[in-house]
Amino acid sequence: MTPTSSSPNVATRRDFLAGAAAATLATLTPAVHAAGSDILRIGLIGCGGRGTGAAMQALRADKNSRLVALGDMFADKLQKCLDNLKGVADIADRIDVKPDSCFTGFNAYKSVIEMSDVVLLTTPPHFRPLHLKAAVDAGKHIFAEKPCAVDAPGVRAVLQACDEAKKKNLSIVAGLCWRYHHGMRETMKRIHDGMIGDITALQCTYNTGDLWSVKRRPEWSDMEWQLRNWLYFTWLSGDFNVEQHIHSLDKIAWAMQNEYPKSAVGSGGRQVRTDPLYGNIFDHHCVVYEYESGVKLFSACRQQVGCAPDISDHVMGSKGTCHIETNRPPRGIIVAGKKKLWQSVASLRNPPHDDMYQNEHDELFASIRAGKPINNGEWMAKSTLMAIMGRMATYTGQVITWDMALNSKEDLTPPAYEFGPLPVAPVARPGVTKFV
Repeated sequence: MTPTSSSPNVATRRDFLAGAAAATLATLTPAVHAAGSDILRIGLIGCGGRGTGAAMQALRADKNSRLVALGDMFADKLQKCLDNLKGVADIADRIDVKPDSCFTGFNAYKSVIEMSDVVLLTTPPHFRPLHLKAAVDAGKHIFAEKPCAVDAPGVRAVLQACDEAKKKNLSIVAGLCWRYHHGMRETMKRIHDGMIGDITALQCTYNTGDLWSVKRRPEWSDMEWQLRNWLYFTWLSGDFNVEQHIHSLDKIAWAMQNEYPKSAVGSGGRQVRTDPLYGNIFDHHCVVYEYESGVKLFSACRQQVGCAPDISDHVMGSKGTCHIETNRPPRGIIVAGKKKLWQSVASLRNPPHDDMYQNEHDELFASIRAGKPINNGEWMAKSTLMAIMGRMATYTGQVITWDMALNSKEDLTPPAYEFGPLPVAPVARPGVTKFV
């Protein structure tokens, strides 16, 4: 089967955004909002590994759903996704994707949205604001993978779109999956109920090894290679302080009951991953965030091979400390001195039933059927901005306030969406790179 090509037309950013809005408004398809036995048509935009997983979870969340459309930049990725999904026994009979409902190129998202009731947005993060706005304009329910933007203009666009979704009674569930982990919910409830007292300090760490990368082929243009190797280009991923470490930062925001810091200062750089294969992102970031109360968050993340791993969060309070461990199974432990006061047990009792990736889709589809929409938009966007704010601090070496970050004019969009030359932006140099 050859996917239909939605040709990646040469376009300026202004043309691209304007065209997207016009197209979605012109092709509105009524979505299912209320309880009933109607088929929910699912469309997937972004057919990589995360998108393939999201499609499986969406189909498992609602037995009366069908996958009807796929969109990706590249036909080979789309076909691999479709083949993988058809090989999963418990969902294969509900994959109703025909050759004429497969779309490729920069404009593929338009056709997928038109055909769907629920859209899964799992492309590189740069495209999330555009796709989310188009889906909301078209009246569709949304699963939006994290992060939801890579720059402040994107965050502002997402906030506006999510506000519009509320008016339209549309569900938007974020891929910040820890908020859907039952054991983590138990942990946060104890923090919010005062078991550790007043929060006095916070720490979060996301230190890992290397991740995947894609070597360039001679036949690929600059744009194609960057899209295929998107993790390592700031305009596409936001850098890994945004793309990956957002999970840790969002847990901290959750512990703080969605209060966000007033300022950030930090350091970071590119010590080990210096090969052009790794684009222009850093390989380590350390950021100190400060809240209005004076409470500080000490945040660190690293992607370097051969170094000690650590993925954990710590919330210190006047009566005790909560240690959040993300080993298997994840758990929260609250201690006072050396005495253990409490430990989460939800994931220990029923590990198969606390799959946070599945939970988020279960709750999304249940909300659609019940006519009681979930809207994660505000904290999804603000946690994304918190991560971007940290990157701004490490890239520039300056103190960045929340208002500076939110109102930043830095727009990482390329000059045109076309397959051709696209120079790689220089690696940031703290003290030299300017805040915009």
